[in-house]
Amino acid sequence: MGKDESLFRHFGTKAIHAGQEPDPATGAIMTPIYQTSTFVQEYPGKHKGYAYARGKNPTRDALQRNIAALENGKFGLCFSSGMGAMDAVIKLLKPGDEVITGNDLYGGSYRMFTKIFEPMGIKFHFIDLSDARHILKNINSNTRLIWIETPTNPTMQIVDISACAGIAQSHGILLAVDNTFASPYLQNPLDLGADIVMHSVTKYLGGHSDVVMGALVMNREDLYERLAFIHNSCGATPGPMDSFLVLRGIKTLHVRMERHCENGKHVAEFLRNHPAIEKVFWPGFADHPNHDIAKKQMRGFGGMVSARLKNADLEKTFKIASSFRVFSLAESLGGVESLVNHPATMTHASIPKNEREKSGVTDNLLRFSVGIEDIRDLLEDLRHALSI
Repeated sequence: MGKDESLFRHFGTKAIHAGQEPDPATGAIMTPIYQTSTFVQEYPGKHKGYAYARGKNPTRDALQRNIAALENGKFGLCFSSGMGAMDAVIKLLKPGDEVITGNDLYGGSYRMFTKIFEPMGIKFHFIDLSDARHILKNINSNTRLIWIETPTNPTMQIVDISACAGIAQSHGILLAVDNTFASPYLQNPLDLGADIVMHSVTKYLGGHSDVVMGALVMNREDLYERLAFIHNSCGATPGPMDSFLVLRGIKTLHVRMERHCENGKHVAEFLRNHPAIEKVFWPGFADHPNHDIAKKQMRGFGGMVSARLKNADLEKTFKIASSFRVFSLAESLGGVESLVNHPATMTHASIPKNEREKSGVTDNLLRFSVGIEDIRDLLEDLRHALSI
């Protein structure tokens, strides 16, 4: 017998149960890994909802329902990467359409916008979104989409989702929010008026640095049907094993995020008081730009912290970044293990130097994905590396 999902009122319960049923064949409590490329049909066109695994797979379906529930959405789609999910959203557009987005943006997003879609005739406006009213100066009859990150990568800028949604709705424009840094545990953009929520599932949702995946969640059925058509037609779909791993990871998302937030606060405060640090970027500080908006639209401030080193040239910055013993120098974020990243040469290397420096991505900036290890070991590791 299926579970009554109306009973899943709170996040921790939804994370563990939403979208999943005991296996009807065996009663297995975990969704099986349907490791198959095709499904037998009774006669041509008559099947049990599954024909070919690029289009639908039962393991992926369970994950899509689960992620949609976490975002308080009706429809979910999982992709083979976060960039695959993003690509599908931009494919809603046509040549001549325009997009408004932030000037502090993940380097891969900037690269896709400028190197893939701009040559196809889609125009992008990279603007300061610290005040949503800046959007109004860039809207014209060709504007079709507003794409925002909040908190942004890597300077943790906070964008007012509700304000952006109000502007988008009044002009008949789609609003898509990259919610990767916050995760559904801390922030739900659909509740604030967004049309589409995007996740790099690779990060907090998966949580264990063993899967690459993306996801989109929405409430509008017409939007879902258009994106599902792109999803199936273009084929950036994840396999069942990865879907199973993410389902397993999400079961502890709420527990992990509590520790990420707790450790992130300790790391941010430690760095702010360290003599080797010039500036710390963390939305939990009362003087962080738009801190009040972060308090309003988020349930916590997350485990992402960036810091600018004091009097450090590129060589000194590299030396410090390579001196950690608990934090690992690596791309990505959101896993249980702590990572340190040098955005200028790693995640944001595709952005021209003058453009990234305008948004604060300088050569002496380090980004920390604070994991769930014992905070005493993390702080000692910071003391060691910053003393180099």
